[in-house]
Amino acid sequence: MVGDGLMAIKILLFGCCGNMGKTIIEKLKDDKKFIITAGISKTKEDLPFPVYHRLKEVEEKADVLVDFSSPDALSSILEYGVENTLPLVLATTGYSENHNLEIKKASSRIPIFKTANMSFGINIMVKILREISSLMESDYDIEIIEKHHNKKADSPSGTANMLKDTILEQLANEHICTYGRKGLDTKRKNNEIGIHAVRGGTISGQHSILFAGEDEILEIGHQAQSKKLFAKGALKAADYIIGKDKGLYNMDDLIRDLGGLNG
Repeated sequence: MVGDGLMAIKILLFGCCGNMGKTIIEKLKDDKKFIITAGISKTKEDLPFPVYHRLKEVEEKADVLVDFSSPDALSSILEYGVENTLPLVLATTGYSENHNLEIKKASSRIPIFKTANMSFGINIMVKILREISSLMESDYDIEIIEKHHNKKADSPSGTANMLKDTILEQLANEHICTYGRKGLDTKRKNNEIGIHAVRGGTISGQHSILFAGEDEILEIGHQAQSKKLFAKGALKAADYIIGKDKGLYNMDDLIRDLGGLNG
């Protein structure tokens, strides 16, 4: 097992053999606050806790389930959470509208923490966009650029979609979203938001918003320099969601209630 102590928070880690799962395991090697009691993975690796292929095989008790896998696993995770009255931290991206409806329905039974990005900095970026987007609407073109590693499956990223939705909520007029551009007739429309995805190498995650006006550009950007910051955020979320009433929670709730992600 990772961690020790009778009072440690017990985590059931879904996607334990993936990149983020391994990052969490590494982060908890010398941590006394958390203990991973079991993991779920499609592959079997030698880890310091039992690893199962399916949730129904799990025998160990947990205080919270942390998911860093894929949207395909969502239904089984929600079912397990509801059946066991277990709080969930959903850190996976690429959910569809139907997936989000499933999550909302399950949150009427259990507490669920869901965010497109576990980074404190990204969520501060969201707060900034809420303040300035309406001020920039009439005189600035808005473009969103995101960059990730070459193994990321979904595009645009969940974070890019979160940033897009945040901006759209603040704008007075209706805007259309253009995902990349190609061809000979791509002149930009006034009511357009451009969204662009770059995939390459081992980029942990970079997001930038361009407000391009006449003779000036305002750019707001964030770079994740390693996956450790996402693991840190997920563990903060796991600690936060335990003991909460049923409902859907996000990073805004955590920041408001706990005053930040320091530590």
